[in-house]
Amino acid sequence: MIVPESDIVAILRQMNPWWQDGLVADLPSWNRTALSQLNLWLRNPPAPRAVLLAGARQIGKTTLFLQAIDGLLKSGVPSGNLLYVTFDHPLLKLAGLEEVLRLWRTIETRSIGVEYLFLDEIQFLPAWQTWVKHQVDFHKDRRIALTGSATPLVLEGQESGVGRWHTIRLNTLSFYEFMKIQGQSEPVLPELSSLEPLFDWNFGDFSRTASIAQPLSGHFHEYLQRGGFPQCALASSVSWAQKLLREDIVDKVLKRDMTVLFGVRRVVELEYLFLYLCLHDGGLLDVPTICQNLSLKKPTVLNFIDLLSSVHLIHKLSPHGYGKEVLRGRHKVYLADAAIGPSVLAKGRSLLEDDVLLGAAVETAFFKHVFTHLYQEDMTFSYWRGRKDHEVDIVAEGQGRLIPFEVKYRGQDTGLGDLKGLCEFCATKGVSRGYVVTRRMDDFGILKVSENGREFQILKIPAPLACYWLGRSELRESVVA
Repeated sequence: MIVPESDIVAILRQMNPWWQDGLVADLPSWNRTALSQLNLWLRNPPAPRAVLLAGARQIGKTTLFLQAIDGLLKSGVPSGNLLYVTFDHPLLKLAGLEEVLRLWRTIETRSIGVEYLFLDEIQFLPAWQTWVKHQVDFHKDRRIALTGSATPLVLEGQESGVGRWHTIRLNTLSFYEFMKIQGQSEPVLPELSSLEPLFDWNFGDFSRTASIAQPLSGHFHEYLQRGGFPQCALASSVSWAQKLLREDIVDKVLKRDMTVLFGVRRVVELEYLFLYLCLHDGGLLDVPTICQNLSLKKPTVLNFIDLLSSVHLIHKLSPHGYGKEVLRGRHKVYLADAAIGPSVLAKGRSLLEDDVLLGAAVETAFFKHVFTHLYQEDMTFSYWRGRKDHEVDIVAEGQGRLIPFEVKYRGQDTGLGDLKGLCEFCATKGVSRGYVVTRRMDDFGILKVSENGREFQILKIPAPLACYWLGRSELRESVVA
């Protein structure tokens, strides 16, 4: 073999310290809400499948694996039946998966029971989809968990692996998780199973809750500046958090992963495009203008956009509609985390003084929260434009429901005159309820509307409250109805 066995064995022992003492060291005291989903697929899988954690770099996938391993050890699983490997390590990548598994069994005797394989950054291995397919089909005594930071490597070869793995999409920290990680005290807010009960609240309910939730506003602004990557949330200052995000996450993805995984050679042009997207977060993708401003050809721009989406740095939304409406429309682009734009632009705390960028950051944060908790329900997301360019920022659709959201993060009260797009959408589509995300805690309540012979309600909800509630673990199953 190319790599000496002794080197591989030493690396495996270092990555799997529980083989020596049965312990997983240095775990954080907090858990991501996705841990319960991962544990379900490891302990009592609903179907005979592997489980894939998909998400950006430095988002906490490895920590989730170690927490899951710790739980399995505490439940009595023999330490030798647990293997963790990251193929981000150059020697393990060179040795290959089969050689790693062979050496595992030469140094650790298998005990009776299920084997658990935790394979990190699987996208660095060739033909991994075929290997997973064979494992799921022929090794029923193995439970396999994978992580990947690049979606195309999941989609490529999907035919050979269809039905062989379940994907858990891990996004950056929610506002709720951010506060938990920072050790902030929780306000005593009403327990909600969804946002639907808010439509039945009275003025007193809204007023009392707004008063209790007032401290959330400051924490929410801190969240927008630091972002939802765990190491940034725990950084000593906002400037340091943004530096980490800019250098350790964005630069590594753009300058290393894009080259290693996809063979991108025009990295400077890719950086320019990403900078453009940071300046236009939440905006419509105007490809001709981008081509003109950056001196790029259309196929290059479209390819770069797809790659940025593939490595989980951006989300793309199509226009709401069908057929030619969608094909001819422009995509809307959100960054994967509200703090990416301010970090790349080195805004620091001046973000709070820039109303345009602050509003874009809030819209991005809210989209991430809604997306995170509704994509499991097979909901699709789009934006809508009506007459006179009236717009609805986000439309969730699925299971016979249309749920429109508008973001109006500004100092004044939000009235119907500010919601022409949302009102037009509800009246045109026959939607009975819509949501508008506001800034001030007292801009919280119900607007009853009658338009074009239709009656509907619009819930005004402050962004800190909306994101906080959406991020609570008890809202995982159904966030809005």
